[in-house]
Amino acid sequence: MKTKNSRFDSLVARYYPAVYGFASRFTDDPREAIALTRHAFNAARKPLRNLGDQTAVATVLLSAVIRAGLTAA
Repeated sequence: MKTKNSRFDSLVARYYPAVYGFASRFTDDPREAIALTRHAFNAARKPLRNLGDQTAVATVLLSAVIRAGLTAA
């Protein structure tokens, strides 16, 4: 049986490189990109629970990066 945490951990493992890549292009600062990526996964933890569609997961994560980046600016 997969627990909720292991499902989330698999999503992080799967999407972290793409989300970090997007964040690093969005900010052009590696430290800020790491912070935005972490924030995106933390902010999207609840919405991601109910998503199964890969496009929806990517949309939620990238939107979280953008929102976090805009509020940090």
